[in-house]
Amino acid sequence: MTDQSKTNTVSIIVPVYNVELYLEKCLLSLVNQTLQDIEIIVVNDGSTDGSQTIIDGFSAEFPSKIKAFTKENGGLSDARNFGIDHASGDYLGFVDSDDYVSDKMFEEMLNLAVKHNAEMVICNIQKVDEHGNVTQKLTQIPNMPEKIDLEKNFSVFSDLSYFACNKLFRRELFQTKRFKKGVHFEDIQLIPQLLLECKTLAQTQNFHYQYLERTNSISKTHTEKGLDILKAVEDVETEFQKSSYSNKLNELKNFQILEGVYTFLAYLAFVKDENLFKIMSKKLRDFMQERNVKFKDILIYNRFDRNYLLSLPLKKKIYYLLYFSGLYGVLKRLL
Repeated sequence: MTDQSKTNTVSIIVPVYNVELYLEKCLLSLVNQTLQDIEIIVVNDGSTDGSQTIIDGFSAEFPSKIKAFTKENGGLSDARNFGIDHASGDYLGFVDSDDYVSDKMFEEMLNLAVKHNAEMVICNIQKVDEHGNVTQKLTQIPNMPEKIDLEKNFSVFSDLSYFACNKLFRRELFQTKRFKKGVHFEDIQLIPQLLLECKTLAQTQNFHYQYLERTNSISKTHTEKGLDILKAVEDVETEFQKSSYSNKLNELKNFQILEGVYTFLAYLAFVKDENLFKIMSKKLRDFMQERNVKFKDILIYNRFDRNYLLSLPLKKKIYYLLYFSGLYGVLKRLL
């Protein structure tokens, strides 16, 4: 139980690596939070650009809010874990250093955590371009109330988008868990495990988190790193079997379909190397066969109480249907 008679504090962890063009906007959005009881833990993960100069400026101007650290480069997970280890807040939040948030984000989310005794609080996300224009709105749980009892509404487990950055976590969730180092898709690997430790979630329908789609990151070639998605799902499966929700096998299967199939295929679409595409496709087929996930299961999979495939844009529908029809040649010519 959270002691509601005392002031609850929030630590916001910001890993920084070569983001001098975006860092000021990010940190401004954090020091200007309406919530006063916050500490902003800025972890410079071995940046080689001017990021440290920006951090130094904010540390000097806001010494009571900014706690700045510098470490050798170890990757996103390592920087977040470093921040967790140095945080003193009752609740933890994560903000990527090229993104920014609304000024009321952490006040509203903390209020919801305390009001509902929730271990995790979720807000909506907006994708924005480098000019601040909204390019996409990502509503997280449109079909659920503000307070979510997980035992009664466990469909959330297979509906939720597992970003770390649009959530507020009770500190105790990290007592024995950390982000996995040296992997990609660390959020898919860890956040579902944290959810399995929860009894109550809370959410706001406000779009507090602004996720920057950088033009230089959209065109990156995808590689075998995408296989980390399947490994992440495997790690979650292991924890699922130990959890108090281990009997909810239908939701586990839906999680396997959303993250192991749809998320993996969304990544695979941008793998340009034909041989690697075939190798990764084989890994996906093995993944599905081992879990008895059939084409029919994928076609009828529902998310937020509606058919997922039918809810997708036409181009994505065509991609998935061609893929599962085995028309790889046609597919590669279209991509």
